[in-house]
Amino acid sequence: MKNAERMYKMAFASVYPHYIAKVEKKGRTIDELHTVMFWLTGYNENDLQHIIANKTTFEAFFNNAPQINENASKITGVICGYRVEEIEDKIIQQIRYLDKLVDELAKGKKMEKILRK
Repeated sequence: MKNAERMYKMAFASVYPHYIAKVEKKGRTIDELHTVMFWLTGYNENDLQHIIANKTTFEAFFNNAPQINENASKITGVICGYRVEEIEDKIIQQIRYLDKLVDELAKGKKMEKILRK
């Protein structure tokens, strides 16, 4: 992936407002967004505030995640033209997992399905 280096260095804080806008535009809440983000990464609200304040990169965001959910591999489908389950770069795959979860939330999927229960 040509954009891998750029994505690694992108600050999570620069994308986070777009996630919020996307889900709120579709009638979902920031709490629901946080639920899916924390499910995937193991972070909590305090961690998130620290990540945003420090302009943490996506690379550091995922490398330092307390616990990538063991069911993350159940996230499948196409996002940005790539089949997420086939992405070989671990960090890029995790970024796309998050993108996919945000998409599913915005599309109105039930939380139980998004969280692979």
